[in-house]
Amino acid sequence: MENSYVLYHDQIIKDGSIPVDPEDRGYHFGDGIYEVVFVYDKKPFAFKEHFARFEQSAEKLELAMPYDVSTFKKLTDELISKNNIENGMVYIQMTRGVAPRNHLYERNMQSVVTGFAKSVSLENIAESQAKGISTYLTEDIRWLRCDIKSLNLLGNVMAKRKAADFDCQEAIQHRDGTVTEGSSSNVFIVKNGTLKTHPSTNLILNGITRQIVIQLAKENGISVIEEAFSVEELLKADEVFITSTTMEVTPVTKLVGSENQSYDIGSITLKLQDHFKKQIKKNISLVNES
Repeated sequence: MENSYVLYHDQIIKDGSIPVDPEDRGYHFGDGIYEVVFVYDKKPFAFKEHFARFEQSAEKLELAMPYDVSTFKKLTDELISKNNIENGMVYIQMTRGVAPRNHLYERNMQSVVTGFAKSVSLENIAESQAKGISTYLTEDIRWLRCDIKSLNLLGNVMAKRKAADFDCQEAIQHRDGTVTEGSSSNVFIVKNGTLKTHPSTNLILNGITRQIVIQLAKENGISVIEEAFSVEELLKADEVFITSTTMEVTPVTKLVGSENQSYDIGSITLKLQDHFKKQIKKNISLVNES
């Protein structure tokens, strides 16, 4: 991120100029939240939905929102512009604030907001979508509030590392045989033309791409069931795909680990990829018109 611009509180400044306080609770306890917004053609995609979730996460953790969503939108647009991002991502993080290390937190502390933007190759995403990815099946060892997009991601990163050790691009996690989600994605299966994914409970993050894909499926006559499914159902699925901000709709072609399976890239996955691409173009057009 050399010579880039970053966010610190409500200011966009040169990278390397941010004062890092060692008593920030984000460092001590992972006491904070974040959002990642994808950028297409210099426009943030689904910003409203991302920051509605940001506000929800803040409320659940009793974090003080220092600015309203319109200010975050202005700062996001400025990050994109200053860093000349054509296609990429914006990361915004908010910690509870700075205080002497103590497990007990005080309410209404001064939150610390930071963020950055970087370019991402759409070609790499397109390649994964065309070829599919390999996944590693592993036990879900995370805490029980996965619905909060917090900085507590050790379980996720350990799962991702394990997947990479087995030449896989993603982990698929399960709790006692019930599939929850990926290490950084939501998981969908298709059986007999019906889409199935874990319901939005405390056990998964309700991904923004997940929400959009479910809506697009319903609008286009694809049956959707938000219901927990087992590893056995995963193994017997006709199609499997993941969704995330940075991977969009990406098919799974291989599962390894305690169980092994291969999958074809099916028609439902391809249809939803196409519908999602059209939704991106529609969003860009609406933003340009406004």
